[in-house]
Amino acid sequence: MTAQPITPAAVPLRHLYRIPEAMRLLSMSRTVIYEQIRAGRLRSVTQGRTRLIPASAIEDYVRVLIAESEVHVDQAA
Repeated sequence: MTAQPITPAAVPLRHLYRIPEAMRLLSMSRTVIYEQIRAGRLRSVTQGRTRLIPASAIEDYVRVLIAESEVHVDQAA
């Protein structure tokens, strides 16, 4: 069996996600999602009183996490 490289899965064909949906997509708690939003690492928009996460922001955030993990691996070697 050959090891397959890990690549992030594409976000489903929706443009905006509510916080609980983003929590499931990213496998993160509500607290962590809001911490990442406050830190500017995860972009969000508001519509009325609803905070929404654009699909592109989720994809960007996953790319940042992957890039950061690769830097940490390189520094450890």
